[in-house]
Amino acid sequence: MISNSSTISSAGSSHKGTKMNVDEMVDSVRSREDLVRFVRGLHSDLTEHPDEWENTDLARYLEALAAWVEAMDGFFKNQGKPVPERPDWKLLAQILLAASVYE
Repeated sequence: MISNSSTISSAGSSHKGTKMNVDEMVDSVRSREDLVRFVRGLHSDLTEHPDEWENTDLARYLEALAAWVEAMDGFFKNQGKPVPERPDWKLLAQILLAASVYE
């Protein structure tokens, strides 16, 4: 998993008040609606825990996003997983999450 150990409220879910780890959220992204909830969760996480993010401004975040996408083959190979040939909603969420901490 992509490392970001903070917990966030499951924004947009019917389980208001419950806490969900960002890593758990990324694993559950399967649809556009899931991605919307995940992005809102990332926003909440950044607002509530900016000290846990490596890239807190847009310029650094976008640079990290591009760098992670360039290097993502290595991430998947290190995990023993095939490199995705076609992006899906979950991969997009993984990229967004990775950019929060990638250096």
